[in-house]
Amino acid sequence: MELNMGKENQEGLIPLIGKRVTLFCVNYIYTGTLTAVNDASVILTNPAIVYETGPLKTKKWKDAQNFPNDWQVQKNSIESFGELK
Repeated sequence: MELNMGKENQEGLIPLIGKRVTLFCVNYIYTGTLTAVNDASVILTNPAIVYETGPLKTKKWKDAQNFPNDWQVQKNSIESFGELK
């Protein structure tokens, strides 16, 4: 379920569609362009799995491995998310 608090105060994943996001999940960190959100999962294009972050203020991940195709992540495994790198 997505929250919609009005145009001035949108929260959740939907306002991030089309942006590069980072998903901190239970076991892994995923990054990519958020292209779709439904009740169960999100889809990332140009996705990567981050094995080592390095300093969070730098522009690149220390070790991120690209996936060859779009990737789906289950929403119930996402602990936090946002625009990061």
